[in-house]
Amino acid sequence: MLSSLLAMASFALVGAITPGPVNVLALRHGSQAPRHIALLYVLGASVSYAAVVWCMGQGARQLVDGLPRLAGTAQWLCAAYLLWLAWRLARSAAHPAAADGTTLPHQPTPAAQAFVQGVAVQTLNPKAWLFALSAVGVFALPSARGSPAALYLLCAISLLACLLGVGCWALLGRVLTSWLSTPRRQQALHYALAALLVASVLGMLA
Repeated sequence: MLSSLLAMASFALVGAITPGPVNVLALRHGSQAPRHIALLYVLGASVSYAAVVWCMGQGARQLVDGLPRLAGTAQWLCAAYLLWLAWRLARSAAHPAAADGTTLPHQPTPAAQAFVQGVAVQTLNPKAWLFALSAVGVFALPSARGSPAALYLLCAISLLACLLGVGCWALLGRVLTSWLSTPRRQQALHYALAALLVASVLGMLA
């Protein structure tokens, strides 16, 4: 039982902490948004991923297999949304510097918007669905035997792993805050994160 839990947790953490659009935006929120905004984004992405795992366990795989165009449509919707976010990020203005060298926030992201963005980006992220499908197939279905307990456990572990994985990226952004003391460096980060989002989209569509 312990070995199964460790394997499940390791798989979920690898999926949550590897680079992707969700983590790129977590880095951005962590570096420039107030702490509670970054935490709400991480929470939204994590709750969304647990919901994706639940949906896969409840038969979303059969739905996608029966309607192959649905997967393609979702992929293009995700690509369009991420490209729009990359465009917004590249155009976002740098924050002015205060007298002590810190940066002053400029139009901070509303708390509700940060949570919804985390939910939306994770829900439209094909990587999340593929990892969820693999996790359900490997860990939940073989051991379920008609009981939903294995799926409940997988959802709980996925939630915790996502909180940790995405949270690490937000924390990395917080560490970079002192380096982002000038508008030029902030703008450079905006361009770099926008480029990473575009690269994620191109890799997804390849």
